[in-house]
Formats: sequence, structure tokens, C-alpha cells
Amino acid sequence: MNLSSKTATSLTYYTGFLSVLFAAFLWGTAGTAASFAKGISPIVIASLSVSFGGLIHACLSLKAIQKNYLKLFNYKLKISIAVLVSILCPFAFYSSVSLAGVSIGTVISIGCAPLFSVLLEWLFDKRKLSFKWLTSFVLGFTGILFLCFSSEHSSQDQIISSEHLLGIFFGLLSSLSYATYSWIMKSLIHEGVDPRAAMGVIFGISAVILFPTLFITATHLFDYPANIWVALYIPIVPMFLGYLFFSFGLKRIPASQAMTLALVEIPVATLLAVLLVGESLTLNSYFGLILILLCVLVLTKK
Repeated sequence: MNLSSKTATSLTYYTGFLSVLFAAFLWGTAGTAASFAKGISPIVIASLSVSFGGLIHACLSLKAIQKNYLKLFNYKLKISIAVLVSILCPFAFYSSVSLAGVSIGTVISIGCAPLFSVLLEWLFDKRKLSFKWLTSFVLGFTGILFLCFSSEHSSQDQIISSEHLLGIFFGLLSSLSYATYSWIMKSLIHEGVDPRAAMGVIFGISAVILFPTLFITATHLFDYPANIWVALYIPIVPMFLGYLFFSFGLKRIPASQAMTLALVEIPVATLLAVLLVGESLTLNSYFGLILILLCVLVLTKK
């Protein structure tokens, strides 16, 4: 490989790396934004996110969908599964954040995604793990443990409460859904499907399914001015822009690496929860954040 080819390859890799990193930063703001909503349930917030964010994706991807129609139809089973998990993911995530807190809900939802992603690649792609990935995963997972069991939300009474356990369960469900969506997207991209077309169809169908439910569940949406800003911010920034940059990055780096890199969402969400929501963390919690950042740094070298 000549120098120009190596440079182009490196540029492609780091472009994908930075795209996923930026997507993770945008996703990290979602839980904090949702915490400012008043009088509406996590189900409404998730429906708003998927409905309006999905419609934006679909409208901007119409040309790509038309060009890739036959390819998309050939993978209708994968598309159907992706639609299911793209609906489950935000429902489970916002439920987890509501029940377990912004920091803990985000830690579980995002922190376990690399594990699920690796299991999917091991089961279906027969992909072997590199020592670098294992190192980064150990750093990230250790950081997650420090965050989970050292914040004020992790006192003994909170851990054994059914509400806290349910929040952890929803976090795991969100994590599995997120990893499944990413694996399917990566698989479709490898089969030659335009990522804009795949994303547009998946989120478009999800939006069509959920949009009618807003007429029943979102009756109190306009009771508080803050709800309007939440309803605008979450679909446009974390949902639309976040997944747009993430899909762009998935085309250039492995899905398992993207899942691990997305751990940067955790320190972003945790710090925002401390600064804006008022959640407090211990010294061990901040040590966990440092470990997660080290995890990301390990991944920067190809």
C-alpha cells in the first residue's frame, strides 16, 4: 500500500471515529433534556423522539430509498427487526433514566452495548476480538462499575428497590436494542445498502407506527412551556443528528468499536446530570469517568 493509500485509509478511519464520537456527545444530552419535561411520561418522550426524528430521517432520505428499494426489500426481515428495536430502544432508555436517574440510566443503557455488540458479532459474524478492544472494554466496563455503585443513587435502599431494579432492566433492554440496531445497520452497509436509505426506512416506518399514539399519550404536552423545547430538541438533536453521524461513522469503523467508542456518552450525560439536573457524584464516580475516557483514548489508534 503506497503512502497516499495509507493516508486515505487513515483519514477514512478517523472521520468515522470522530463522527461516532460526536454522535455520542449528542446522545449524552438526551437524558438531561428529558429531565426538564413536566407532566409527561417517558413513553411520550420516546414517541416524540421516534415520530418526529424518524419523519425527518425519512423525508431527507427519499432519493436514497428509491435507489435502494430492491436491496431494502431483499433484507425485509432485518429491516423489520431494526424497526422493532429502534422503537424499543428510546422507550427503554427514557424509562430507565426516569426510574434510575440520568447518570445510572445512561451508564446501563450505553455501557453494556459493547458487550451485546460483541456477542452479536461473535454469534453471526464469527469476528474475533483484538487485544486492544479487550483492553478498552475492560477500562470502560470498570469505569461503568465505579459509576453504578458509587453515586448517591446507589445506596443500599435504592439498589434493592423494585423501581431501581426496573430501571436497570430497562437500561439493559435499551442497550441490547441499541446494539442490535447497530449490528443490523453495519450488516446492511456491508451488503451495499446506502446507510441513508436503511436509516430512512427503519426510522420512517417506526415514525408511522408511533405517530398516531401521540394523540392519546401526549395530551399534556402543552401544559408547560419547557415541554415544547424538549419536544423540539430530542427529535432533532439526539435522534436525527445523533443517528445521522453514527450511521456515517458505522460505514468506516467496526460496529463493536463504535459501541465502545459511544461510551463517551456516559461521561457527557453524567456531567450534565451533575451540572444541570443536580445529581451528585462521589470521588469514585469521577474516577469511573476517567477510566471511560481512557477507554476511548485506547480506541483512537487504529
